[in-house]
Amino acid sequence: MVIGKNSRRVKESREDQIFYFVVNVILWIVFALIAVPLLYVLAASFSSASAVVAGKVYLWPVDFSLAGYKAVFENSSIVRSFCNSVFYVVLGTAINVALTVCAAYPLSRRDMPGGNLIMMLFSFTMIFSGGMIPTYMLMSNLHLLNTVWAMVIPGAISVYNMIITRTFFRSNIPNELLEASQIDGCSDFVFFVRMVLPLSKAIIAVITLYYAIAHWNDYFNAFLYLTNKKLFPLQIILREILIVNQVNGDMIMDAELMEAKEGLSELLKYSLIVVSVVPVLIIYPFVQRYFVKGVMIGSIKG
Repeated sequence: MVIGKNSRRVKESREDQIFYFVVNVILWIVFALIAVPLLYVLAASFSSASAVVAGKVYLWPVDFSLAGYKAVFENSSIVRSFCNSVFYVVLGTAINVALTVCAAYPLSRRDMPGGNLIMMLFSFTMIFSGGMIPTYMLMSNLHLLNTVWAMVIPGAISVYNMIITRTFFRSNIPNELLEASQIDGCSDFVFFVRMVLPLSKAIIAVITLYYAIAHWNDYFNAFLYLTNKKLFPLQIILREILIVNQVNGDMIMDAELMEAKEGLSELLKYSLIVVSVVPVLIIYPFVQRYFVKGVMIGSIKG
């Protein structure tokens, strides 16, 4: 072992060096498998339609063009669906986090009567459900079809997220803190708002990210419960372009672009993918410092 003034180096064995080398090679391969398609999509979105159709684009834009993004943002249905998705994410995530935290904290208290039974009932729903048709009939009877609530009420609480939140509360909120607050006359609600929530920023950030990404990527609920195109989220429009390959004439505002409808349909795919990914990339850096701490819940006991 060699110890310097400002650094400490530990001599690694040959086996350790081989292990780290293999791990690094695997990580670089995985990185390349992920990065190359993303770079191709990004390059294609900034290329001309003719270059994309001709297969000239690889990892760098060819005949730089913003025609794809122009077509995306000039299309009223895409802009409306983008705004719908943002609204669903904000409203749905707020409901999800509120219900998850309010359910997890009481269940984390060991003095809660019937806590184990309630946890068993929650866990039961992770394995068994009513199924698609009964759920659709329930949504219909509640008059939630073709409403905003059809996108935020189903799955309003994730049992998995509730369990990891409960584990965080139980592991990181000391019982002595609760006892001290009770001696001072603090009620459970005040303790929850003023003490528990401020000490739980890490797990709240983690479940917020989980819920927000789930809402942003959600298309199945819209596919089942929505027929009003004014309520469609962005993922439904993206599905129509990517899978059904539908690019209607009203998606193309420029006369010259009408002549290149086939090329523009390909270009729209890549531009819309980038537009749909950017919000997630913007959100992640703000919660990244909490994310690492939150996902390590339960890994170390002391």
